[in-house]
Amino acid sequence: MAVGLALTACGSSGGGGGSDSDAASATSLADFGDMDALVAAAKAEGTLNVIALPRDWANYGTMLDDFSQKYGIEINSATPDGSSQDELNAVISQRGQDRAPDVLDLGTAFAQQAAAQDLLAPYQVAAWDDIPDDQKDPDGLWYNDYGGYVSIGCNATVIEVCPTSMADLLDPRYAGQVALNGNPTQAAAAFGGVWAASLATGGSLDDIGPGIDFFGQVKAAGNFNPVEITPATIQSGETPLAIDWDYLNSGLTGTLADQGVEWQVNVPTDGLFGGYYSQAISAFAPHPAAARLWQEYLYSVDGQNTWLAGGARPVLLPTMQADGTADADALAALPAVEGTAEFPTQAQQTAAQQVVASRWNTEISG
Repeated sequence: MAVGLALTACGSSGGGGGSDSDAASATSLADFGDMDALVAAAKAEGTLNVIALPRDWANYGTMLDDFSQKYGIEINSATPDGSSQDELNAVISQRGQDRAPDVLDLGTAFAQQAAAQDLLAPYQVAAWDDIPDDQKDPDGLWYNDYGGYVSIGCNATVIEVCPTSMADLLDPRYAGQVALNGNPTQAAAAFGGVWAASLATGGSLDDIGPGIDFFGQVKAAGNFNPVEITPATIQSGETPLAIDWDYLNSGLTGTLADQGVEWQVNVPTDGLFGGYYSQAISAFAPHPAAARLWQEYLYSVDGQNTWLAGGARPVLLPTMQADGTADADALAALPAVEGTAEFPTQAQQTAAQQVVASRWNTEISG
């Protein structure tokens, strides 16, 4: 069943944008006048605060470096291994501080939650019309950016037969080896893993419960590994089976090969689930012009191709394929996936979050 593809000095006033308060109220590039004016306002601030952006996640290291070099803006990167929930907590707890996050990369369900809590500032990037309507908030509070499919990464150097389906994960040969990228009550990657398991075991977009039941079976079989996967745990062999987005698992292949590890990545045949992460600007961003410039860069051809080079599927890929601006080599390197895709509605996302929140920690983590 296929579902889903449809992550120092506070400046003074800048050119075109007027004061910081003017930048904070800007809802599109037109409010600055043009791109040159936005760049000038962002350079006057001189700093961008990001959070929960690991450099090895979807090519974010290159993205951060290229943006900083292109515009001469210093980037403060906080809690790179943080979860979506950690990002929301920081927006609330650091409100009014110079170190507070300017921009957020969130699982869509968390972006919707943030919008409902009035934590986000509306902004429509120049490429707004090319973002499908079902992948953005109509008021510009959040908008999808890059995505992928839930996959199973496998250390074939130590595992004789790598699993190719969710059902395989119940095999006794995988005792203590099945791990998720985070806790699904806080991390979108793990949340996606549970939903993939649900689809593989009779669930649906309206019923994520079977996915929790499935991981209960994995735990009862002695196969569940409660260690949250990171590149370090994979490289050390602590998590030889990693349920994660395909672009994250695939991105480790070269690094692990250099260490003598054969790393295989399979999109499960019985539970195809894909999802995007969403971008948003904090309503309390201490560098509002830089925050908006960051969004414009992410949704530029350069930014979208940077994600594509990291093995992720950027939201503007269909448009870029149509106009010939997509990186052909990076596009050809994407894992082949068969199946039809549709997106969970906001109501389905919210309902699934509530079910996972009420059951996971008691039945699986506890």
